[in-house]
Amino acid sequence: MLILTRRPGEAIRIGDNIRLVVLQSAPGKVRLGIEGPLDLRILREELYAQISQGNQAAVAPQGLSLAHWVSGSVDAPVDLPPHGESS
Repeated sequence: MLILTRRPGEAIRIGDNIRLVVLQSAPGKVRLGIEGPLDLRILREELYAQISQGNQAAVAPQGLSLAHWVSGSVDAPVDLPPHGESS
């Protein structure tokens, strides 16, 4: 992890097209501005975790943990053709 000290109005560049600007700082709180390409999804950590958990729950068959399902230890339902084949 790179640790930097910046003051309000100062910026940090990530690559060629992402700019992080310190807008305001107060005890225990920092306000950041992020400039980047429109196709780059930028999320707060807690929102990212919530979306990730929702996606995992949607992918795993009901009643199974995603880790158990992904490990391949669960057989596919009989009515589905094997992956890559059409019925």
